[in-house]
Amino acid sequence: MNRMHIGMFTNTYLPFTNGITRSILSFRQALEAELGHNVFIFAQGADDYEDKEPFVFRYPKLEIPFQKYPLTIPVSRFVDRLLPRLKLDVIHAHHPAPMGTEAARHARHLKCPLVFTHHTYYQEYGHYLGLSEEMSRRVIESWIADYMKQCQHIVAPSPSIAQMIQQTYGLHDRLTVIPTGIDTKPYLAADGHDMRQRQGWGDDTVLISVGRMAEEKNWPTLLEAVAVVFARRQKTRLVLLGDGPAKSDLEKYAQKLGIAERVTFMGNVPFDDVPAYLKAADLFCFASITETQGLVTLEAMAAGLPVAAVAATGTSDAVEHNVEGLLTPNESQALATAVEQILTDEALYCRLQAATAAKAAQFDIVTLAHKMTDIYHQAIEDKLAGRSMQMDEKKSIFNVDWKKPLELIEEKIAELESRVMKIG
Repeated sequence: MNRMHIGMFTNTYLPFTNGITRSILSFRQALEAELGHNVFIFAQGADDYEDKEPFVFRYPKLEIPFQKYPLTIPVSRFVDRLLPRLKLDVIHAHHPAPMGTEAARHARHLKCPLVFTHHTYYQEYGHYLGLSEEMSRRVIESWIADYMKQCQHIVAPSPSIAQMIQQTYGLHDRLTVIPTGIDTKPYLAADGHDMRQRQGWGDDTVLISVGRMAEEKNWPTLLEAVAVVFARRQKTRLVLLGDGPAKSDLEKYAQKLGIAERVTFMGNVPFDDVPAYLKAADLFCFASITETQGLVTLEAMAAGLPVAAVAATGTSDAVEHNVEGLLTPNESQALATAVEQILTDEALYCRLQAATAAKAAQFDIVTLAHKMTDIYHQAIEDKLAGRSMQMDEKKSIFNVDWKKPLELIEEKIAELESRVMKIG
């Protein structure tokens, strides 16, 4: 089989620029431009955005109050008619639901292999369910286990995610670590000087961070850290790229800390502009403790930025302490100390900066895309042989009755579905 037809299903795609969007964009570009495959994207609706690339098919969406993150409604008669004509060789889901559910449905109908990338620690998002922390975690784990049983292969973006999957679900076979690759060329070629002029940053020291403005990203710790830095360093500012439900609260918190005039919340910026923003900055700062790979950190390093960050899964996979950056405990004072140390020690800054390009080069997207195609071919063979994921049924998540909490979640989903019955 030479040219494959690959269908990727995702809850988030452009114009949203989170880590999953970046992953899909990077792999799609390499799979198509470098390896000659065809990739079809199935994603959330985007009313005010015009796709620049072909073969992006949009589902209806529902805007959730107070959430700058639409809920994709997996109902599309057009896609139902279209998919059989695309002759897909493999379907690749990037979320377990709702688009992952749609991906699994089509995989069953088309008798097509299903690959799932377990992008994140879904247990960390339990607060959105409205259940107790323990119940939310167990419900999510049970739900993810049921989903993965339908797949022919699971991809983990980092060793830490793979280890969590092994320990939680007793899954070992057909589980492969493939980090999201990056194309370093845009970051090397970006014009940081021009961006500085356009933003009016002058000769200020610019700290920058990128990510979704949400509770699990630990932004207050970063704001508290830069407040300490600002008190000791004049002409220093923080620039934040990203949007989300917590943005308004974070802006208020910056006001409370007395640093609002030196913190710029840029919101979502065009994906193609991100390299220039990073290149224009002096230091990448990061406090998230829920990353799977540390993709935005790798992109910052591709732009030549040393890193000051909280030591956590994902980030620690991307950054080696005292090599490309400094990693700290999850404490604002510790993070502030690391930022100041890098900015005041010129020799340290230069040493860390020199190491960033070598680390970024290890994540060459073309090499990783070859590995992904190997997984697709294996999934096709497994589907033909009737093989799917096998897990350790002795794990506690398979021996607890979660019928009642699942019914509560299903009731919430049903309420949303009743509002969009006419959308399709």
